[in-house]
Amino acid sequence: MLSLPNILTLSRIVAIPLLAFLLWWPQWQLGYWLAWALYCLMGITDYFDGYLARSSGAVSKLGIFLDPIADKIMVAAVIVVLTAQGYLRGPYAGDLHVIAGLIILIREIAVSGLREFLGGLQVSVPVSRLAKWKTTFQLLALGGLILGGAVHGQPCQSLEGQCAAFADSWIHVTSLFFLWGAAILTLVTGWDYLRVGLKHMD
Repeated sequence: MLSLPNILTLSRIVAIPLLAFLLWWPQWQLGYWLAWALYCLMGITDYFDGYLARSSGAVSKLGIFLDPIADKIMVAAVIVVLTAQGYLRGPYAGDLHVIAGLIILIREIAVSGLREFLGGLQVSVPVSRLAKWKTTFQLLALGGLILGGAVHGQPCQSLEGQCAAFADSWIHVTSLFFLWGAAILTLVTGWDYLRVGLKHMD
């Protein structure tokens, strides 16, 4: 029987295709407003499913399995779609901002594999405070990029990244800084997890 926390987690997974659909047309600013509202709602359910599970003692194996998957799928979907639509393109660095998104995606896949390996050895890897900061920066960055699309519209038209409108697109530019902050923290926390894993590898 599904508990309320698990239903909230599943609702995030079900909502991911809708989120990607709303982000697919960068010229459709209303779609980005709807996507931003949905993204915020998914963030709220992410908080409450964990809170309700802990407070009611309803922590389940299904919830432990689904919650990180829901988060990783959502982050991956948003990064991929925003990259395809030119939102990880910015001033000075142009398309190099895509590297920050790539770092985050690679780390999520690597850490998932590492956790699976350590789980087989009955070794748990607790989430560090720095990893929580990474998640915060990541969520703010992606939410900001979506909000920037809603407020400013499509950020970049040229493949060379020469976008005059960036002087007014402060939400977008700020979000890219947060994305790089998340990428840097991703490398630091990823190395921390790897060091733990290496201790259990022959």
